[in-house]
Amino acid sequence: MKWQNSLKDYQLYLKIERGLSKNSIDNYILDVKKLIDYLDANHINISPVSISSEIVQQFIYEVAKTVNSRSQSRIISGLRSFFNYLIFEDYRADNPLELIESPKIGRKLPDTLAEEEIDQIISAVDLSKPEGERNRAMLETLYGCGLRVSELINLKLSDLFFEEGFIKVTGKGDKQRFVPIVDATKNYINIYRYQIRIHTNIQSGHEDTLFLNRRGKQLTRAMVFTIIKQLVEKIGLKKKISPHTFRHSFATHLLQNNADLRSIQLMLGHESITTTEIYVHLDRQHLKGVVEKFHPRK
Repeated sequence: MKWQNSLKDYQLYLKIERGLSKNSIDNYILDVKKLIDYLDANHINISPVSISSEIVQQFIYEVAKTVNSRSQSRIISGLRSFFNYLIFEDYRADNPLELIESPKIGRKLPDTLAEEEIDQIISAVDLSKPEGERNRAMLETLYGCGLRVSELINLKLSDLFFEEGFIKVTGKGDKQRFVPIVDATKNYINIYRYQIRIHTNIQSGHEDTLFLNRRGKQLTRAMVFTIIKQLVEKIGLKKKISPHTFRHSFATHLLQNNADLRSIQLMLGHESITTTEIYVHLDRQHLKGVVEKFHPRK
């Protein structure tokens, strides 16, 4: 069995059997391609069916020289998944990464913004320009609904259920969830939708896309990053901010106001509650206040 053939089959498996998004599939395939590149560079002619744990271990050693622990762990996980697929399809009897441990990595706490900082960033949007209303609506939606940037740019008019107070969000692996939307966010979207968007020359295939660029097409992830970067520089905020920062802030502020983790998990679209638990990083004073308020021995 050749590497390219196994990669093609694995790609179909990830898409059809596991229902992963294109981004996730690309990342899994890239992990395997790194191993293939290493084999080619070192003139090691061996198939995915017969490659040994020793050769894979040598590859991991080389990887460790150039990437951090988090990236190294990601590659090991991706390769382990690939070889598990080969076992599943009866191409192999064992996984060459079975005895290879991932490096221990500390759990990185997400960067967050204070409510005042979010207000400052959104207030810096220039509403005298047509794209200003769009940008304000986008940022309010990112923060107000805790969306990923990919979920934001893929949001459709048909996903807006304002009378019911929800929007339908398509997340990782094309999994859909309904997220509550507050009146303020609905209002900003409606201003953009009915005062700005209706005057846009919408391109074919983008009629249902909510947030459009000046050419009437769906915005790119890079464009959203650029918009936020320019606003942060405009107000002189010395923090590394990305669209994901608004999502982190959404979860953190809910938690600080005593929302339960299970509700936050559902709104963020996390499969596991352990992913959501990363937001439990409140300061000691807040935790002290929670104990004083709710503990029966207070």
